Amino acid sequence: METEKELTIADLNEKYPAALEYLTEIFLIHRDYGLVKNSVIAKRLGVSKPAVTQAMKRLKKYSLIEQDLYGSILLTPAGRRVAAKVLKRHYLIEHLLIHQLDYPWVKSDEEAARIQATLSDEFTDYLFEFFNRPDFCPHGNPFPGSVSEKKTLSAPRLSSAVSGTRGLIVRITEEGEVADGLLQFCYENRMQPGVEFVILKTSGDFVTVRLGEIKIDIPSGIADFICFTE
Repeated sequence: METEKELTIADLNEKYPAALEYLTEIFLIHRDYGLVKNSVIAKRLGVSKPAVTQAMKRLKKYSLIEQDLYGSILLTPAGRRVAAKVLKRHYLIEHLLIHQLDYPWVKSDEEAARIQATLSDEFTDYLFEFFNRPDFCPHGNPFPGSVSEKKTLSAPRLSSAVSGTRGLIVRITEEGEVADGLLQFCYENRMQPGVEFVILKTSGDFVTVRLGEIKIDIPSGIADFICFTE
């Protein structure tokens, strides 16, 4: 074990900067899908399986994850605390960038990832109060532990909707946020949290929706990452 003292985000970022990305990805995969494997992490982060294997060894060394004989990965309580703190910082930075600095909604996720390790706990708490204790990031993903987390995560994907469904977009998943071109497509077509829609037609390749007077053909690969409520 590296140390008996629980590592802070600053300590961990100094010792092993990639740890924060791995921990938050494990957290997000687990809360959306339950099972976390090396191969899934590799695909989500765009790295090799051997790279993930080495990363898991280092995270185990810091007592931040556990991995069973079948390869399933779980965050330890300490690992969950780090991941939840990093995500809180990330979401609050997005609020700051979009709602105070008028930074593009499409680019905020990527920029927040660059900044999140540098925030202090004091400034994080300040932002949380400044934005009136938000439950969601600007893309609709719930803060860890928020009262709306469970309900939001259970919202169905647009790709599962049937013709005639009327609903409200509530979330662009974290997985969707990093998918190439997805946020740009959503922004250009006003497919953002809070927007009402009607499903006109579904097929294997597209979900056709109406937003007001506008008809949009959404590729199924994008609809998979847009969540809604009726």
